[in-house]
Amino acid sequence: MSASRDAIVAECRAIEAMLLAKNEAYGDSALAPLRLFSRCGAAEALRVRIDDKLSRLARGDGSGDEDAILDLIGYLVLLRIAEKGPRT
Repeated sequence: MSASRDAIVAECRAIEAMLLAKNEAYGDSALAPLRLFSRCGAAEALRVRIDDKLSRLARGDGSGDEDAILDLIGYLVLLRIAEKGPRT
């Protein structure tokens, strides 16, 4: 394997681990929300989260301790899953 290939594999595994940990911690809320207040679907809710994250970044707010790029990558992966429709 090349160094680039190794780096890609490592980064993808890190993203996978982060998404699985957050999915467990938050009870699959991104892809199967409870819909207590909002009635929008998972894909639309993820688009709102992405918009909010990009808005905070553009204003220079809320970067703090979080990894904004990793958060955006995670949201975009979840959006791809949500747009593919119901899972079995």
